[in-house]
Amino acid sequence: MHVLITGANRGIGAALADAFKTNGAQVTGTSRQPGLEAELDVTDPNSHAALAQSLDGAAIDLLVCNAGVYLDKGQMLSDGFPPQMWADSFAANVTGVFLGIQALMPNLQAAKSAKIAILSSTMASDTRAPGGSYIYRASKAAALNLGRNLAVDLKPLGIAVGIYHPGWVRTDMGSDAADISVEESVAGLMERFAALNLNSTGCFENWDGRNHPF
Repeated sequence: MHVLITGANRGIGAALADAFKTNGAQVTGTSRQPGLEAELDVTDPNSHAALAQSLDGAAIDLLVCNAGVYLDKGQMLSDGFPPQMWADSFAANVTGVFLGIQALMPNLQAAKSAKIAILSSTMASDTRAPGGSYIYRASKAAALNLGRNLAVDLKPLGIAVGIYHPGWVRTDMGSDAADISVEESVAGLMERFAALNLNSTGCFENWDGRNHPF
């Protein structure tokens, strides 16, 4: 089994990479900085093309779109949320997901029953809108929408797409005040990825298997 994980240099991505390796999977972890199996800046189309070329047609059984940013944490409505922050956030959290899937389509199609897992957030939900973090919420909602629509188009190709809330996790992004450990999140996410199939494609689920409200 070949698993490719974007943003695998820290946090949930790094923990997922370690867990899959422990289970015997071949893992390609990407990072913007050298040091992992592959270098990838998800905001750069040329970087996606270079990654695809380096894989030389190798099949990918599971693509985990994990890389993302939360740039507007703590921004104030009165004077925050500058336009460039919107552009940078969407470039990483939305466009980067699409470009990665687009560039790696030949690799996904080379696998039998390939899967794509997009890590979104509870903050993507239209029914859970407590205010604030407008850029992050909007970008994760867009990633959810992207995943739902890709699920429709990729189903005839035999590729399942799932969108997942990893939980509020104790990482640099989630903070020490978060609800669950990285290990709990990763164990749950791996179960979700294993269960994903063409019958459940387009799902939006919590790390623990509960359906998440759109």
